[in-house]
Amino acid sequence: MTPSAPPPEGARPVPPPRRRPGGRTARIRRQVLDAVLAELGERGYDGLTMDSVAARSGVHRATVYRRWGDVGGLLADVLDAAGDDAWQPPDTGSLEGDLAALNREIYDALTAQPPIVAALIAASFRSEQADHAQRRLWEDRYARCEVIIRRAVERAELPLGTDARRLLIAATAPVYHQLVLLRTPPGPDLPGQAARTAALAASAGAFAVPPPAGDT
Repeated sequence: MTPSAPPPEGARPVPPPRRRPGGRTARIRRQVLDAVLAELGERGYDGLTMDSVAARSGVHRATVYRRWGDVGGLLADVLDAAGDDAWQPPDTGSLEGDLAALNREIYDALTAQPPIVAALIAASFRSEQADHAQRRLWEDRYARCEVIIRRAVERAELPLGTDARRLLIAATAPVYHQLVLLRTPPGPDLPGQAARTAALAASAGAFAVPPPAGDT
């Protein structure tokens, strides 16, 4: 698909990265957010405090309180910062390959040590601000990944009208379910198996949007 071509019907536009201030302000923000991630990875949500972040970052506690307010504000900004990047989904040349590569990225993030991504997910259940920010981040990531399905439709791997969001959720959900909810031991075959199952179901029309009632 060329940049000038209109997106398929129902596709969600990918929001551009948010602009953030530079200079000293950006440097302070980076110091504080790095400290949040380090503290969260070591101590978890319950051990995360404004004072510990201030001490670790070397930023005056008054600045931390004034800018972020509380732990929820810190977590929300960490998640918002993750959406400021130029990340794009993999392009391997096939639907199954793209989904498998995407799942491997998720798998690697969830099994990394310290377990920062898992800690952020857990924190979103304890902080309303973090919950909203995490929803924004996931919405952004799924929107960016819809190009995987558009490419597969163009290659005739998928039927027209395939619901991109439903397929993406079906492909990635087993990784989150096994590693976050069931906490099963990591298995290197999981990303590929989940991708293969979703790709096979999708190629058979499992995620095709039915025509409106009355249409022929």
